[in-house]
Amino acid sequence: MTAYDEDETGGNGGDDATGGPVGGPGDARPGPFGGPRIPLPRVSVEDSGRPLPEVAPAALEHHVLTSLLGAWALAACSAQEAAAVEDHLGECDACADEALRLREAVTLLQRPESLDLDPGLRTRVLDGCLERRPPRIPVPEWATPYDAETARLDALLQDIGDSDWHAPVRLRWFGEGGPASRRTTVAGVIAHLLAVDGAVAVALGLTDPLGDITASTRAPAVRTEAYWRGSHAPPTRLVRAPWREQSHGIVRTVSFTGDVGGMPVSYGDFELPLRDAMLDRAFECWVHAEDIADAVDYPYEPPSARHLNGMIDLTARMLPGVLAARRRTGLTAPGVRPHLVPAGEPGRSLRLEIEGSGGGEWLIPLDSPGAVGSAEHEVAHVALDGVEFCRLAAGHVPPAEAAAGQVGDREAIRDVLFAAAGLSRM
Repeated sequence: MTAYDEDETGGNGGDDATGGPVGGPGDARPGPFGGPRIPLPRVSVEDSGRPLPEVAPAALEHHVLTSLLGAWALAACSAQEAAAVEDHLGECDACADEALRLREAVTLLQRPESLDLDPGLRTRVLDGCLERRPPRIPVPEWATPYDAETARLDALLQDIGDSDWHAPVRLRWFGEGGPASRRTTVAGVIAHLLAVDGAVAVALGLTDPLGDITASTRAPAVRTEAYWRGSHAPPTRLVRAPWREQSHGIVRTVSFTGDVGGMPVSYGDFELPLRDAMLDRAFECWVHAEDIADAVDYPYEPPSARHLNGMIDLTARMLPGVLAARRRTGLTAPGVRPHLVPAGEPGRSLRLEIEGSGGGEWLIPLDSPGAVGSAEHEVAHVALDGVEFCRLAAGHVPPAEAAAGQVGDREAIRDVLFAAAGLSRM
């Protein structure tokens, strides 16, 4: 049996004189070399309050930096990696050339931005300006769509080149015999808008753009054909100036009418109150601006939701009169239970639901223009997208292809869709 040295074992099988274990926590008795038998816990540098030592970033090798060039071109590197790559590009000509090629390739991958401004931008800017300094004579709310659409079209015309003014444009509408069209140019479209807007200008007491040219009626097509024939030469970009001056004059003049807007504006075979005529001209300006944009490959957005809603509302309010006119000429189906109701009384109705921008719901009376749309007498329901409905009313979409959803009396639905397309004209 081996005898243990009492100094090494503590003489008591590992216990001190008090019976406690030797070498427990906090045992600072001298060891064989003069220091503590068990080292005290080390203090972390974070707890000492002293600054942390600077750690030099590891230098990245050439092949690592080369592999990061693609991510750097896409701006997908971390800040440290981007800094390392950029430092390396100043020293390595081969990597600098490759980085330049990658950056150029990234620009080709990006989706091209629209050259057209947000249609609501002008309204927001003007609203902000007018909040700071209200005008002494504000533009009436019902005239702001025309003001906005003529300004957007003028911005398009400012961007196109001299040759674009002679680009071919086909004006389309839906006549009694079906789809119709007329070939002209971009300049011819502006001349058309100038001539038809002239009906509003004449009603306001402004100069008629036709001047000495005689038109048999104030119908839009008649005025346009007369203006085209009376011109000494085909219209050119010079037509922009009188069109722009006339549109500014119309907006300026209607501003003095206040909120009345009841003055009648003659379109030859029908009349519209001034407030509705201004909406009609805004609608026509947008439709023909899209015709021009398609001809010159220019991006063009629909009107703002508020203005689009006003145009749709005008179309919905005109539908009962068009239905009555079609009924008189035998173009409208008589319906399951044909009957006329007194003015102001509810009658058979179609619910027109417009989805998307500028949407809402309208109850269209079917049997009499003086009747009131009634949910209790609803016989059909049609759902269309807002822009699609406007293009139907412009004669750009066939009636049979316009409805997104149809429920109820098919004949009533057909009549309303064809009546909407019948509102179109050159």
